[in-house]
Amino acid sequence: MVKSEEELTWKDLEVGCVVSEAGNASQYKTGDWRSMRPVWDSTKCIRCGVCYIFCPDMAIHKTDEGYFEADLYYCKGCGICAQECITRCITMVEEEE
Repeated sequence: MVKSEEELTWKDLEVGCVVSEAGNASQYKTGDWRSMRPVWDSTKCIRCGVCYIFCPDMAIHKTDEGYFEADLYYCKGCGICAQECITRCITMVEEEE
């Protein structure tokens, strides 16, 4: 059984930090340590979904209006979405403390 984030300690990690139980990633909020975060300019966005396709963490989702945005609980601030955006509507800004 997967432990909650509060119960997990460094002693519970496998050597090499191998994920040993499938489907447990959604239980751990991994965006806490990022230094940059993506910001979308919806006036430039053409809703193509390229950012969604290239996100390595599947942290981008579609809104009800059809635009895309990052789920900051999981976004690690890598900037791949901004780099791949064909209209350059995504900019990376410094994370506020």
